[in-house]
Amino acid sequence: MTDKRPHEFIADADFARRRAEAREKLDALDPAKQGRGFDDPLRRDWFKTVYALAEGDAAKVPWGNLSAHPLLAQWLEAPPHLEGLRALDIGSGLGDNAAALAGQGADVTAFDLVPAAVDWAKQRFPTLDFRAADLFAAPPDWARAFDFVNEIYTLQALPAEILPRARQAIAGFVKPGGLLLVISRARDEDQTLDGPPWPLCRADLMAFEDCGLRLERLDDIPPGVLASRHWLALFRKL
Repeated sequence: MTDKRPHEFIADADFARRRAEAREKLDALDPAKQGRGFDDPLRRDWFKTVYALAEGDAAKVPWGNLSAHPLLAQWLEAPPHLEGLRALDIGSGLGDNAAALAGQGADVTAFDLVPAAVDWAKQRFPTLDFRAADLFAAPPDWARAFDFVNEIYTLQALPAEILPRARQAIAGFVKPGGLLLVISRARDEDQTLDGPPWPLCRADLMAFEDCGLRLERLDDIPPGVLASRHWLALFRKL
């Protein structure tokens, strides 16, 4: 997690320095990075620690780039017709992806596990609906409630044994006929995992079809705009 990815918001040399220092400290606190067991396989405590140590500095949040993910921004350039649709942003962090969806006219609900992240996002985008919620214990009225669901980097932050449960939870938000967009780092099927993050293989994505979704688009994006290979996958709920 110490690489400088081109899509990160690096405002200046001092921002880059603070980010690198924060990554080093967070890696030292992450059981997965230190080869220790998973007493907290959902990594809840570690995510809370990230925001506690950040103390309001976005440079100290590894995904706090202060801009929408570039693949989402690019996808939104060709209008996906989100106007008036009810959208859900998973793991909303500092709120930039949710704001990008709202900018396309979507009625956005965004949630994060960490209340401190939610409070931070509300300060940045006070007109949007940010909530503290757990992917695995979401409000019951979110079931099959959204026309569009945005999932960026949540799955790759979870151990492999958690992925089936996470996919079922994510798929459960999408209403029949609705869309799910998934963006993640990519790997080959036989590539050794070394994380977190744990890049997804094609089979990890195709398993959404066991959750009542049909693949409509799968882009295998080589390094370029982003420093590492990525997937962009679009599914429709049957």
